[in-house]
Amino acid sequence: MEDRITELEIKFALQDDLLDELNRVVALQQQQMAWLVQEVRRLQEQNRSQDGGKQGAEQEIPPHY
Repeated sequence: MEDRITELEIKFALQDDLLDELNRVVALQQQQMAWLVQEVRRLQEQNRSQDGGKQGAEQEIPPHY
């Protein structure tokens, strides 16, 4: 019985460590995603400013496409 309790305690400790590591990874990924969203918005704004806000015929795809 004592061996089973020790084995369960070891498994619990390993799972607890794994959960902590997974939490760190998720937190890092959230930070990276927030940065990527910000970067995409910045690039979209940069693209708009370089285009000069053109939305007319110059940006339309020709009918044969």
